[in-house]
Amino acid sequence: MMRERTQIGDYIRELCLPEDSVLDTFEQDVAAAGMPAIQVPAELGKLLGMLVRLTGARRVLEIGTLGGYSAAWMARALPSDGRVVTLEKSTKHAAFARTFLERAGVGDKVEIMLGAALETLPSLLERGDPQFDMVFIDADKAAYPAYLDWSLRLVRSGGVIVGDNVLRGGKVLEPGDDADLNGLAEFNLHATSSPLLDALIIPNRGGEDGILVAVVK
Repeated sequence: MMRERTQIGDYIRELCLPEDSVLDTFEQDVAAAGMPAIQVPAELGKLLGMLVRLTGARRVLEIGTLGGYSAAWMARALPSDGRVVTLEKSTKHAAFARTFLERAGVGDKVEIMLGAALETLPSLLERGDPQFDMVFIDADKAAYPAYLDWSLRLVRSGGVIVGDNVLRGGKVLEPGDDADLNGLAEFNLHATSSPLLDALIIPNRGGEDGILVAVVK
């Protein structure tokens, strides 16, 4: 079964993902920098870019930068005056991301805000900027419910909220006392039951995980 899943993944990537000298070497680059290679798979990166285009987004919020891989996909899909604001608590990760985003040709489209997301999110309201068209959540899982609350305050009506890693190989069905799994289970429940959202969970990574996509009503 694992071989079949790998073959299907290879098939999708071969058909749908063009070669890219910067994005294709990302995993090796982060490993060489001593960082975890836990970025989104390339097919999800492309999907994020497609969602940016489908929504006509000009302002995107990302919670969890890591090395800047998903931010690069989204920033490349933005119009020339578009902007990604991405939140990262690690100084090391933020420094790597700045360099990578420059190499990807989108350094001028991405603002990295350094600090824990729950401490920097309030400042986005205080700045008085326009609401975001889309938010991508991919940070510490225990805080996903709080990230969802902030997203509902920061994303416009008709905008899109995307959460990554929401299934965790099915472990989210029985979270026990695991803080991350409980955070994901609560996030999934609140997003799918909220009268403010129309949400769907879509399996990915060969069914081992999934993303939640929600439209703000």
